[in-house]
Amino acid sequence: MPSVTADALRRIGYEFFTAVGCRAADARTVTDHLVQSNLYGHDSHGVVHMERYGRAVWDEHRVDPRAVPEIVREHPCTAVVDAHNGFGQVGATFATQLLLRKAQQFGVASVSLRNTSHIGRLAAYPLMVAQAGMIGLVFVNAGRMGFQVAPFGGIDGRLGTNPLAFAAPRRADPPIFVDMSSSTVADGKIYIAANQGKPVPEGWFVDAEGKPSTNPHDYFGEPRGAVLPLGGPLGHKGFALSLMMEICGGGLSGQGMSQGDMRFSSNGVHITAYDIAQFTEPESFYAEVEALVGHVKSSRTAPGVADILIPGEPEYRVERERAQTGIPIDDTTWEKLCQAAREIGLDPTAWKFA
Repeated sequence: MPSVTADALRRIGYEFFTAVGCRAADARTVTDHLVQSNLYGHDSHGVVHMERYGRAVWDEHRVDPRAVPEIVREHPCTAVVDAHNGFGQVGATFATQLLLRKAQQFGVASVSLRNTSHIGRLAAYPLMVAQAGMIGLVFVNAGRMGFQVAPFGGIDGRLGTNPLAFAAPRRADPPIFVDMSSSTVADGKIYIAANQGKPVPEGWFVDAEGKPSTNPHDYFGEPRGAVLPLGGPLGHKGFALSLMMEICGGGLSGQGMSQGDMRFSSNGVHITAYDIAQFTEPESFYAEVEALVGHVKSSRTAPGVADILIPGEPEYRVERERAQTGIPIDDTTWEKLCQAAREIGLDPTAWKFA
């Protein structure tokens, strides 16, 4: 299993996505997003996708690496962006930058995105909003695809993993952010476990007969298993959130809602920004946030818990560690990436890990 520095991994990604056909700026947008996901410890949304993204261009012909996002519907506080089947990170970044301009002018704005490929780690976009001093919230579905997650009380996959994410700024510290699927787990984590030849925790998914399994291949086999909705015995809450993501992400974007398509075509995305300064005095807001954080952290800790972490803090800690030690890449992911690179005329033996 190689361990690669973030800078080396970015250089590899820039070369790979440029060879796939991306403009230089778009190759950087996609690569930087994937590498940052690895830095945060979310390997399921990191460079494991590079080979898949490449094949979506040259094998499946469902992603146009040179597509330019376009505003197709617009009002002062809202807009709909069509990514024209381009890379999701490119379309979602364009949509978020448009959102920021509108929210700065009008206080609140919402932008939807459609005809985009996988937009990746969801928190990246509300984090852009928080870094601009605003609160960001995003809902996402997988269009009409719906076979990964069982509804509460069911055993057949009928929904996507349908994530949501939120971020809020702090006065001096990095933003608080939440990034969660409405399912027990994003199925990318099951892919990672399969690549590593490891079992997954019980309670993540059921096999095709509805029985709990820890073998990743029971999820990917035919007939397929199904990921469970978030909440375990209280899975009705995750199921309800998932339906919200369908309606807001898929409905407001015009991408459509889960109907059982087995092939992913596009995320349906709806992102909203709130300009704090147009609601309350920013210093008062930041003081309240810091008081909240301090109050929460003042709780006595449970046995075995060193300290209480605010959402986002685990990622920032992993980022600091991996910036020093490098990013571990499992052998299967690395081998697939090298094979894909050779298919487009690159020489992965020339890649440097440092």
